[in-house]
Amino acid sequence: MDSETRVRAFCEAFTRRDTKEILGFLAKDALYHNLPLPPLRGHAAIEPMLQGFLGPCVEAEFELIALASGNGRVLTERIDRFVLANGTRIELPVMGSFELGADGLITAWRDYFDLATWTRQMQGGASAS
Repeated sequence: MDSETRVRAFCEAFTRRDTKEILGFLAKDALYHNLPLPPLRGHAAIEPMLQGFLGPCVEAEFELIALASGNGRVLTERIDRFVLANGTRIELPVMGSFELGADGLITAWRDYFDLATWTRQMQGGASAS
């Protein structure tokens, strides 16, 4: 599977909200930096973060707007959407950067987003769209 196909499949996996499936796309010692939050390394550190934002969700979707790749890297422009059990809807514009190893696993995943946009929507404010 080429890098673009792998990242597309990774983003699609979020619709199922299965952290074990999602971790399967990542190298065991992968870096996950959800900027502006501190970076995490390895499955043991990344899994609780994934559970923290997917656990309260009844729906999740990473809509790919644009994708570019080269030299083992894939860049994505996305709208990440979440629906919480209480009905709160969140739409978050995200730029993602993925580095993949020769085995096709993601070795580094960085997402850049505006934390205030997330916080405002979590508190019941207007969505980003």
